[in-house]
Amino acid sequence: MILLELEDEFTHLTLAPELGGSIVNWTVRSTGQPLLRHNDAHALNMGLPGKLGCFPLVPWSNRISDGGFDRPDGWLALEPNSLTDPLPIHGSAWQQPWQVISQAPDEVILQLDSITPFAYRARQRFHLSAGKLSIELHVTHLAECAAWHGLGLHPYLPRTAGTQLQATAAQVWLSDASKLPTRLDALPTEWDFQQLKALPDTLVDNGFCEWDGHCLIQQPDLGYELECQASGSDYYLLYCPVGLAFFCVEPVSHPVNAHHLPGRPGLVLLEQGQSTELGFSLQYRPM
Repeated sequence: MILLELEDEFTHLTLAPELGGSIVNWTVRSTGQPLLRHNDAHALNMGLPGKLGCFPLVPWSNRISDGGFDRPDGWLALEPNSLTDPLPIHGSAWQQPWQVISQAPDEVILQLDSITPFAYRARQRFHLSAGKLSIELHVTHLAECAAWHGLGLHPYLPRTAGTQLQATAAQVWLSDASKLPTRLDALPTEWDFQQLKALPDTLVDNGFCEWDGHCLIQQPDLGYELECQASGSDYYLLYCPVGLAFFCVEPVSHPVNAHHLPGRPGLVLLEQGQSTELGFSLQYRPM
């Protein structure tokens, strides 16, 4: 498997284009400190993007119910695509090899031409500069029939007892046992991250709405913080599994199961040749 290496004066990035265009590791050059969940050769050999540092969500994020969704020209049936989930999840780009379009010491552009579940072209641009990782995710609809598109990124971040998060939102989607949203609600106190706050001890796997795209992740136990900024993303998904040394803050363009929510919030209906995009940057700073 070919791995791509990028670096700037402060950080080092490893990419695995063949594994869903995923990030394997992002580390501090001087110390080797992981800035995303660290992955070793065993994780890489499993061949699963969900075991790596970050992967792209195209042409939708998270789960879709009812076995598919409606398009202007009719129903698009979807099959479950993960051994760990009974519903179609995270689109199709993360399960296909991406091609390297261009490569420089501090920048890589990857591309995927997909025909599943319909024809689209996805591009990712990774750029490092002065400790800042910038990711641009872009999709162009190639099929003759229009379809709904959504985008997202799924980074896995280290978690310690001291990890704190600040990410302003107005409301949160509450979910049922199948992790599908049931209703929008006010933020419970323990999920209100308007100010820096420790992560909850209980499971969180929910979508947060009316996000301004800014988030701050402080890691005092690990000696650094990440200042993050998203564009094209009015929502974020927060995943905090209990008892594991990672969590996820996922910038996404739409809530979970938006294809079946009133008004399809955050989704974009693209005709052939039309595009949409999402951006996310993470600025490393020692504490």
